[in-house]
Amino acid sequence: MSPSTGAALRLLAASVDAKAVAEIGTGCGVSGIHLLHGMRPDGVLTTVDPEPDHQQFARQAFRGCGFASNRARFIPGRALDVLPRLADAGYDLVFCDGDRLEYPDYLAESLRLLRPGGLVVFEGVFADGRTVDSGPQPTEVLRLRELLRTVRESQELVSSLLPVGDGLLCAVKR
Repeated sequence: MSPSTGAALRLLAASVDAKAVAEIGTGCGVSGIHLLHGMRPDGVLTTVDPEPDHQQFARQAFRGCGFASNRARFIPGRALDVLPRLADAGYDLVFCDGDRLEYPDYLAESLRLLRPGGLVVFEGVFADGRTVDSGPQPTEVLRLRELLRTVRESQELVSSLLPVGDGLLCAVKR
C-alpha cells in the first residue's frame, strides 16, 4: 500500500468519525493500521480474511503500533460467507481490499452494512491502468468496470474516484 493510500484511509476514517469499520482483506495489517489511526479512540476494526496467518501477522502489527487488543476483531473466512453475519447498518466505513472478482458482491453487502452517511472504499480499482485500457481484458478488470458503472449509476451513492495508489473508489451512502 502506498503512503498516499494510507493517508487517504486515515483521512476517510476520520471524516466519518468512524467507530465501527469493516475491512475485507486483512493482508499483513497495513491498511488496518491506517484505518485505526483515523478512527475514534474507542473504535473497533472488524477485519475479515480467509488466511489465518495474515490475521496473526496483522494482530502482531497492531499490537506493535500500540493498539489495544480490543480495538480489532479478526474473523477468518471468505468475505462473502462472513459479511452476511455482520449487523445491518452497523458500520461507518467498509474498506474492500479482497478478491477483485467479488468487488460487485462486496458493494451489495457494504450497502447493507453501512449506516446512512457511511462510506464504502474499494482499493485497486485502476488495476494498473487496465480499467481504462480499451483492449481485451481479464475477468478481474471486467468486474472492476462493472463495479465502477454500478457505483456511478446508483442513486443511493455519492461517489468519487481518488487517484492515489492504484485508485480508491469512495462512495457515501445517502
